Amino acid sequence: MTILDTGTDCGFCPPLPSGEGWGEGIQECAIHDRLQYKVGLVVPTLNAGSLWESWLKAFEQQTRKADYRLVIDSSSNDDTVALARGHGFEVQVIAKPEFNHGGTRQSGVNRLPEADIIVFLTQDALLAKADAIERLLAAFDDQRVGAAYGRQLPHRNAGAIAAHARLFNYPAESQLRGMADRTRFGIKSVFISNSFAAYRRSALMQAGGFPVDTIMNEDTYVAGKMLASGWKIAYCADAQVFHSHDYGFLDEFKRYFDIGVFHTHSAWLQQTFGGASGEGLRFVISEMRYLINHAPWLIPSAALRTGLKWLGFKLGALHRGLPQAMLRRFSLHKTYWLRALP
Repeated sequence: MTILDTGTDCGFCPPLPSGEGWGEGIQECAIHDRLQYKVGLVVPTLNAGSLWESWLKAFEQQTRKADYRLVIDSSSNDDTVALARGHGFEVQVIAKPEFNHGGTRQSGVNRLPEADIIVFLTQDALLAKADAIERLLAAFDDQRVGAAYGRQLPHRNAGAIAAHARLFNYPAESQLRGMADRTRFGIKSVFISNSFAAYRRSALMQAGGFPVDTIMNEDTYVAGKMLASGWKIAYCADAQVFHSHDYGFLDEFKRYFDIGVFHTHSAWLQQTFGGASGEGLRFVISEMRYLINHAPWLIPSAALRTGLKWLGFKLGALHRGLPQAMLRRFSLHKTYWLRALP
């Protein structure tokens, strides 16, 4: 593996004495190549359903296998756990109310202390090609990369609204974003998705790990911390999964209510990288153009969804003035309110 001689270690190996394995310009690391660092995989599950067998088969076909495989299951009552164990996964079963987007993932990181890179997938993100994980891991050949995420393609049966959301947020061109790029990308600088992402352990821990007190977007939170610490975020368009959601109207409202709650508690993100309104307007314009060409009959539905998203986000931002019963009713992640102060 080639790395740039910046006077620091490669991110996986311990620091080398001066002159040992380092020279001028681009050098070979004296200790390892890409195949020698350890990879962990963490997958949170809950009643994974009929897609789970296909998910496990797609994982078994990967050209780069994880050295450590961990499923954290929130007490499924189907065959999720049995199938995972049958495919060689270690399974940790937790009570359903114990699940926390950041805390559960960080517990997975802590259970895999030997992993240099930790890959996260969700049970509904189906690996699209046999080299998906290998291509995602290739981003870490650049020692400046602290986290990387792959491209999400809409499921083959996805509706036009869900398909556009994936095509808009996950373009065909890869990107490498650093702190200096915030003037270009704004809040999009910290965009990442733990449905298919990987983290360099040293960078993740330097950022403080995943937050345990956030309602969602633990990945966005960590991405912001990494960029502020000088790391870069890689988007790998050639590392692909099938992953999309056809949300109902009420779920759209609830999801954006939770996003509003998140940004209220993490106001430093928008203060540092900019607000989300410009990106939201760009999305709406793009969606309307897409629907005009592919499904014009869905334009009224999309317009209503836009209004519900806006209302949900605004109410989420003002959630501190709402009663607990209303918070739970408006939220998609109801267990959060059992342990969090509004």
